[in-house]
Amino acid sequence: MGILEPERTDTEPHPRKEPRFDGPLTLESLGRVFEGCVDYMERQVYLHGDRERTVTVCYLLGMTRNERLSDYILRPLAQDPALSRAPEEELFSLLQYGALYNLAANRRTALEDVVNDLILGSCALFFPGRADALTLPVPTEEKRSVGEPENEPALKGVRESFVESIRTNTAMVRRHLKPPELKIREHIVGRRSRTQVDVLYLEGIADPETVERLRRRLDKIDIDGVEAAGNLEEYLVDHLNTPFPTMPYTQRPDRFCQGLLEGRVGLMADGLPFAWMLPGTIDQFFKTGQDRAFHWMTASVLNLVRWFCALVTVLLPGLYIAVVTFHPEAIPVKLALSIVAAKQEVLSEAFEQALEKLCALPEEEYIQLLTGMVLQAVSTGREQLVFSPRDRSRIGKQVVVAANEALVKAVAPELPDSLTDSRVGALLGKVVNSAAAQITGTGLLSLAEETRPIRGGFILVDGPVEVNCSFETLVRLQREKLENQAAELLFEN
Repeated sequence: MGILEPERTDTEPHPRKEPRFDGPLTLESLGRVFEGCVDYMERQVYLHGDRERTVTVCYLLGMTRNERLSDYILRPLAQDPALSRAPEEELFSLLQYGALYNLAANRRTALEDVVNDLILGSCALFFPGRADALTLPVPTEEKRSVGEPENEPALKGVRESFVESIRTNTAMVRRHLKPPELKIREHIVGRRSRTQVDVLYLEGIADPETVERLRRRLDKIDIDGVEAAGNLEEYLVDHLNTPFPTMPYTQRPDRFCQGLLEGRVGLMADGLPFAWMLPGTIDQFFKTGQDRAFHWMTASVLNLVRWFCALVTVLLPGLYIAVVTFHPEAIPVKLALSIVAAKQEVLSEAFEQALEKLCALPEEEYIQLLTGMVLQAVSTGREQLVFSPRDRSRIGKQVVVAANEALVKAVAPELPDSLTDSRVGALLGKVVNSAAAQITGTGLLSLAEETRPIRGGFILVDGPVEVNCSFETLVRLQREKLENQAAELLFEN
């Protein structure tokens, strides 16, 4: 990420509605927000069985843990006698400051705050006649357990990886880095998803300007949801028109903490099992989490090998093309021969594919092609046609008949159309053609009984004379003529 470069100037998005739920904070308003949601629940509770004093508990099924809600919220409300005896003006304070067995209790005066708390796994307490509410977090803890990193395996090091829960990830970072200078700032991104995005840094080590610049860019993001890494990256990088990655990330908490110790700023998003380390430099993409587990000399050699391989990958193709195209005299003889052999193999493959396409022609086109070849190859019109076993049984007779008809038509007298339109005229035409064939001695091609091991085409036999018109022979002859042209098309130079 080029976060140290000047910030890009983006056009302002369409104005967002803040707050999204601007109605009064009442039980009815909350019900309208979650209207049609089967997981929205309301439960009225009598304080110690007193029907005159009630509290309404609101929560979302699946987002709250039922055991915590029942034991720490509902049970004290229903069984604590002090709650029924307390004056109404003191009841809210009692619940907020210790009457309920919960770590946190938040007083809310805005409808949007209550809605967000419910979505995050809290329950809300509404009291009759009050314009505020009390929210208590009782979230579920259903998440994937911490396992080994799949993309960054550890041979010598920590065998744990980030998970989809952002609070689990921040806790793992806290276990690795224990100083209070580790700061974690939360941002909410996404109009609909309301995704938690945390910025982590070590105060006194990280550049404050970099931290503030990243936080400003997060606050400017105006999208509906954050469901993938690209939803954040495209709003944080300086240059979008690049195919190269600019925001390095890791699955390993130890590597992430090492980045924080180097002065980088960390970025986490709820639902994503990895974290970014910013700003990104090209050297980061050539390092692995294993480097610091080895001796500095070993790690340095491995890093140099990676750089060398990258340079070879980038420069070697261009060097090869330059030498082969413009400086062939610099190529060793054995290498030049191997290059020529490779080109010859490519040419052979091209002509082989042409042969296969000829043999795989549709039957109608195949018959037309062979008929035309026969008409060009015959000399007397009395030859025998020899095919492959497959072609003889499939199209042999059709080719012979079509060729004979074409030969006879070329020498037979042309009868008027008025005569040949009738059945008698058509029969007369056949008699005339047969007579012409016998007189001229053409149009008497026949199908040979023997077959030859050829892939396609035919062999024309007239006594001791044979004319090889097989596809293999024709392609070989054409290759001798077209090889140079084909090489120019395939290899340009």
